[in-house]
Amino acid sequence: MTFAIYKRLRSATLLLCSIPVVTSLLFSAARAAEAGWRPYEVPPSVTNPEKIPAALYYPTQAPTRSIMVGSFTVHATPMAAPEAKTKGLIVLSHGTGGSEFGQSSLAEALARDGYLVAALRHPGDSYQDSSLWQKPLGTYFTERPRQVSRVIDTLLADPEWKDRIATDAQGPRIGAAGHSAGGYTVVALAGGRVDLSRIGAHCVNEAPQDPITCGMVRNIQQMQAPLALESTADPRIRAIVAMAPVGVMFTEQSLKAITVPALIYAAEKDRWLPPRFHAAWIGQNIPGATYRVVANAGHFAFMNTASAPIQTLDGDISANPPGFDRTEFLKQLGEEIPAFFDRTLTLEPNAVKASTSP
Repeated sequence: MTFAIYKRLRSATLLLCSIPVVTSLLFSAARAAEAGWRPYEVPPSVTNPEKIPAALYYPTQAPTRSIMVGSFTVHATPMAAPEAKTKGLIVLSHGTGGSEFGQSSLAEALARDGYLVAALRHPGDSYQDSSLWQKPLGTYFTERPRQVSRVIDTLLADPEWKDRIATDAQGPRIGAAGHSAGGYTVVALAGGRVDLSRIGAHCVNEAPQDPITCGMVRNIQQMQAPLALESTADPRIRAIVAMAPVGVMFTEQSLKAITVPALIYAAEKDRWLPPRFHAAWIGQNIPGATYRVVANAGHFAFMNTASAPIQTLDGDISANPPGFDRTEFLKQLGEEIPAFFDRTLTLEPNAVKASTSP
């Protein structure tokens, strides 16, 4: 090989190698090989006396370590050094009685894809504390989304993290994902409005077909008049993913007014939140939402398998319908949801609508 030919081949190789580098820089954060995590806490204030514990997952170059945290195994390196930039912030909201580690595989996948993920533990509605359920139902539905907004407030003001969150002409790139009551939470943050009378009417007429949900509601007979709650929308959230969400309480008008891209998952064999009353109501009313029914899946398909039985009103969270492979499904989820946020948080609004249409 002559020196001239060698130079031409070397130049072509360098040019080809530079293309993905330039692309990733334009995308704001290069894909990191690994995920790190560390505990985080939103401090109390005069107006919000409860602190909010959270786990932050983020891209890192540190080698992966697996660690057992409570009943779940986290495949992310504790206290690893974070990358200087991330693609954006994704807030992750768990279901009733859950924790910040129940959807750890999804959080890890998002972190490996380049996102900062804040998985909060909802005060008053976690495995440690169910006090929100002792308050009026309206308080439950307003406090959950407000807690997510407090997490966003704190991270955007935190000197260690605020500059790591990618921004564009619209502001910080922020998305939200949630499971079950967490699915409700992110839809409320996108603009869904609650009318408690919808729950009352639903449980008077449909309790035998939705027994777990209606069994959790106190004072159904007092929910017959219109009981609309104030909006808890957070305009900073630009895309949402709701997994097996509770949704019967949302007004049709408010769902049809949601403009952010939405990906809604229903579990075909969900006994806790039968999709026809909940996920389908949301997915079929949000304009342009992508609605997906996961075949043969139960309500807890979106959660990691626990190391020991965790009993609920619908049995052990780690149990699956016969023939359902949760491990494979969680891998699929860990590809689909980061790809959804990649599309929706980086494109112009018109392009987003086109890319998320069913």
